[in-house]
Amino acid sequence: MILTINNPYQEATPLDIEILRTFLAVVRTRHFGKAAEELCVTQSAVSARIRQLEDTLGTQLFTRQRNDIRLTSQGRHLQKHAEAIVHTWTRAQQETGMPEMFTGTLAIGATWDLWETLLEGWLSRLRDELPGVALQAEAVVMELLIPRLMNGVIDLAILFESPQVAGLEIRELGVIRLVLAATTRGLDAEQALGDGYVMVDYSEAFAINHARHFPDMTASALRMTHGAMARRYLEQADGAAYLPEQMLEHATGGRQLYRVDNAPVIERPVFALYRTGPEREEPVRQALRLL
Repeated sequence: MILTINNPYQEATPLDIEILRTFLAVVRTRHFGKAAEELCVTQSAVSARIRQLEDTLGTQLFTRQRNDIRLTSQGRHLQKHAEAIVHTWTRAQQETGMPEMFTGTLAIGATWDLWETLLEGWLSRLRDELPGVALQAEAVVMELLIPRLMNGVIDLAILFESPQVAGLEIRELGVIRLVLAATTRGLDAEQALGDGYVMVDYSEAFAINHARHFPDMTASALRMTHGAMARRYLEQADGAAYLPEQMLEHATGGRQLYRVDNAPVIERPVFALYRTGPEREEPVRQALRLL
């Protein structure tokens, strides 16, 4: 794919999309050599592509110090646009290369915790009920779901928050019940919240609810960002954490988790967000019906 970059100080310049892929690889790895390994090219090729991109845009994208490569403010501005361009082009390639048996596509994004709880089994139902729709599923951090949805990279976002964004439809799907689970049977809440307790940073709303229920609790020495991380940790070490109720039924590695009966349940509402417009609205509505 060839893009045309119009710089007010230069003539219009054609830009190969591989240069944007290279830029994003350097952003991810923060190292020209590691980016070269990821892309299966030489380090000199990576350096040349970044230099070409900077020359084309007329600005510096990275600050380069020994073993430390960081984005400049201009580089951070480019990053979100580069991600949208690369993802959109990748999706265009997928859609135009689909066999004729498929009449449409549906790209879904959700956080890991939701894929492992509420959305478990959903993709298999979609494949059975919508055989003419090619599916794409992504596990995406919360902060990237809305930008990907707005840029058209995904059609449907399933998440715990409900931001009010113009042009997006919002539907509440239900709630995920978070329960206090421990590796030792018979603990009460006070014991479970002691040594070994994992504080999961689900959201600000969860933190407020947690503090309201346990105002005298001391700060936990171990914090994690996802319930799935906490669950896997508890399969290897003694402790406790608030986890989605469904996760107690799917512990692996021979480690049983026990619910702390006298601990309050904290509920998190789940929402579906999708763009308005006729192009993919019907597949989205069919998918939500099956969910």
